[in-house]
Amino acid sequence: MIIRPVTEADVEAVTAIYGHHVLHGLGTFEETPPPPEEMARRMAAVTSHDLPYLVADDGGIVGFAYAGPFRPRAAYRFTVEDSVYVAPGAAGKGVGRALMAHLIARCEAKGLRQMIAVIGDSGNVGSIGLHRALGFEVRGVAAGAGYKHGRWVDIVWMQRALNGGASTAPDANGLSLGES
Repeated sequence: MIIRPVTEADVEAVTAIYGHHVLHGLGTFEETPPPPEEMARRMAAVTSHDLPYLVADDGGIVGFAYAGPFRPRAAYRFTVEDSVYVAPGAAGKGVGRALMAHLIARCEAKGLRQMIAVIGDSGNVGSIGLHRALGFEVRGVAAGAGYKHGRWVDIVWMQRALNGGASTAPDANGLSLGES
């Protein structure tokens, strides 16, 4: 399995993986799968900030992960929010862990200081366990924050410090976000 940056050729596979999770999972609160054109726009939005958007290629795309700006205000420029999705047949095979390990390393190389995970469903033991194994800590739960598939769904907030986190002042400019 190779972890590499996403390309335009990966849009269809990424769209299919995400669409499966939209329709059958609670990890995203989106209810209608976006078309490939929208997924391509989202990929471009992430990469326009010089942030990593990665795929796991095992003879075909079996997962993807990216780090996007956490919030648009400039003070958040050292913080990113991660997302990771694995193809249905590839779950439990180390794909998510490999993607996240590469994602964390690339964000640290950029001088970022915090990574936030906003995980849909407090029963999402796979994602919560993956994040915990990679050094994330639970910071809170928003009970019943969304309604999907006929039930109320929690959000679990997890956080991992990068490059020493908030222990010292950053020595880089962070993301180029602009003030809102």
